[in-house]
This record gives sequence, C-alpha cells and structure tokens, in this order.
Amino acid sequence: MKDVAARAGVGLKTVSRVVNAEPGVTPDTERRVQEAIESLGFRRNDSARVLRKGRTASIGLVLEDLADPFYGPLSRAVEEVARAHGALLINGSSAEDPSREQELVLALCARRVDGLIVIPAGDDHRYLEPEIKAGVATVFVDRPAGRIDADAVLSDSFGGARSGVAHLIAHGHRRIAFIGDQPRIHTAAERLRGYRAAMADAGLAIDDSWVSLGSTAPERVRDAVAAMLAAPEPVTAILAGNNRVTVTVVRHLATCERPVALVGFDDIELADLLGITVIAQDAAALGRTAAERLFRRLDGVHEASRQVTLDTSLIPRGSGEIPPAG
Repeated sequence: MKDVAARAGVGLKTVSRVVNAEPGVTPDTERRVQEAIESLGFRRNDSARVLRKGRTASIGLVLEDLADPFYGPLSRAVEEVARAHGALLINGSSAEDPSREQELVLALCARRVDGLIVIPAGDDHRYLEPEIKAGVATVFVDRPAGRIDADAVLSDSFGGARSGVAHLIAHGHRRIAFIGDQPRIHTAAERLRGYRAAMADAGLAIDDSWVSLGSTAPERVRDAVAAMLAAPEPVTAILAGNNRVTVTVVRHLATCERPVALVGFDDIELADLLGITVIAQDAAALGRTAAERLFRRLDGVHEASRQVTLDTSLIPRGSGEIPPAG
C-alpha cells in the first residue's frame, strides 16, 4: 500500500479510502490511485482486514442437493445478495443426511463464516446454539429449524398443495393420489396436510392406497404409480409432491393408455412445452429473502426470530385439467 501511495502521490489513508470504496476522494485522485494499483498489481490484504473487523466477509449455504434444479435459482439469489454486501458465498450439500448437515455446518463455523443459510436435513438443531450465541447469524430456508428458535423463510407448502388438489376436484376428480417425499421432511408433511385438507373440504374420503410417501428414487415412485393405476378403482389424478416425483410420474404416465390428470409441486424444465400443470415456488425469492434477513442480522439488527412464508402459484398448463377417464 505504501508503494501505491508513493506512485500516486497521496497518503496511505487516501489509498485505503479508494480500496475500500469510502467517500472523501476526488475523481482525479481516485483515478491516480487506481492507475497506481493496476501498474503495481496491488491486491487488498483481506486477512488483515478480517483481523481488524473481526469478520471474514463470507457466509455458508448448506443445500440438500447441489444437483437439484430447484436449488440453482435459490443459490444464485443468495450469491447476488452476498456479493452486494461484499461477501463470499461458500456452499455445500447435506445429501439429505442430518449427520452430514451437522458436519458441514460445523466445518463452515470452524472456518469462521459470518453467517449461515441452511436448508435443514435434520429436525434437531440444538448443536448450532453455541455457534449462534457466539455471533454466527443463521437463517433457515425451505424448512424451519428443529428444536431451536431461529429465522426461517418458507414457501406455503400447505396452501399450495391444498390449491392443487382443489383444482383437480374442480375438474371432476374424486380419486386423487398424493406421492411425496420422506414423511420426516417438513415440506412433504405440509404438502400431505394440504392434500388431506382439500379432500376434507370437498367431503371426500381418502383410501390409504392413494397416499405414498418415501424416497424420490424413480423405482419407488414408478412402483407407487403403477400400483395406484392397477387398483380395482384406480386413481384418476395425482398430486406429485416435488419436482423429482413429477418427472418420474410424467415418464410413467407417458406409457399409459388411460389419461390421468397430474399437478406437480415445483415447476420443472420444459413443463410449459409438455403442458404440465404445476404449483410453482419462487426459489429465487426464497434465497433472496433469506439472504437479506441474514445480512440484516449481520448489520446489527436485533429483533425476535421470524418465520416468513412466501406464496406459491398454481400454473394451469393442461395436465391438471384432464377430466376423469370413463
């Protein structure tokens, strides 16, 4: 920095102001300093800045699965907010494993991230209490924290599923199936609750064979659909609990002669071209809202933990408007 100051003919404080984008420097002086920085190849010493401020200008994002298309826009939105605050984003995947989630979260804390955004795999986050007390700002997204009080940003899974089933009922369906993720997962449980509420609203009984929760592996979902369609009184419509379930259901229904209505939870690529009716979440809004909440905490805003719920939207494209066969 001394070399930059000497080359530009200014003091060290002026160079510091330019490097840190602080006010109080004339355009001509800023130009001379920037030219000196470029000619000397100067790079800011972030380690020294961290020691002075006690912050690392980095945040961690723990996702369920980096390969899941749902998390792409969410991660990008978090990164954009972090970038606007001069922070680096470090992310990793829990693979829906609670122990791996804990391992990853604590590894990020050990590297002194300033804050965390977590899509939880587990239902007990008391392991985070010492880190939160030590000043690590934490926001949960898509699912709430378990057994601790923490900020959370969620989609309205219950309301979205309820509206999707009500849509199928409005198009004449009475035997409607729900195929979802593991029942321990908050979003799966909420979507099942929404399904049951819509059926109850219409005075429709639910046969146990119409509900299937478990792994989203294609083989498991395919078997569930096949069993429901082979029953003496087959279902005429399906609510798919997430994007991975929807993809497998679409592939199986393409092999069936009898038309079956479908509403999928989460939008998927090419759904508009394939005519798939979906309940869409705004993944980017989830990520942006969570990140903005996190940086409010990091900026020193002290307030009670809040749970923010974002609306979903039903997008009719054809598959959810197919009338009951026969």
